Amino acid sequence: MTWMDWYNSLAKPSWTPAPATIGLIWQVLYPIIVVTFGFTFVQAFRGKVPWKITVPFVVNLVANVAFTPIQFGLRNLALAAVDILVVWASIIWIVIAVWRHYRWIALAQLPYFVWVSIATVLQLSITFWNH
Repeated sequence: MTWMDWYNSLAKPSWTPAPATIGLIWQVLYPIIVVTFGFTFVQAFRGKVPWKITVPFVVNLVANVAFTPIQFGLRNLALAAVDILVVWASIIWIVIAVWRHYRWIALAQLPYFVWVSIATVLQLSITFWNH
């Protein structure tokens, strides 16, 4: 069974966005992530902010990148639920860590946080309904 057939076979809430919509949302979010995360890493490299500020960004990137292989490669809903909770929590951590240095970066995370909040509720629902 392909990953798409598998995903389509899962019980999901009626408000689940179509895969094309999810892809479009990420097309908007990834440039925000690249610019804000990249800026923060450059500033840390230049010594303008402490390196510890980059830790939540790294955690977020690793968890974000891991989600698709966990969800669609391993087809492990429970682990994907834990992973998306890490993504969600690390966005909050990013905002807290960077707020006093670059508020614009913290505020730019708002669309990312809103989408990941929705995606987290969706993932937790799918995980619950399919176990």
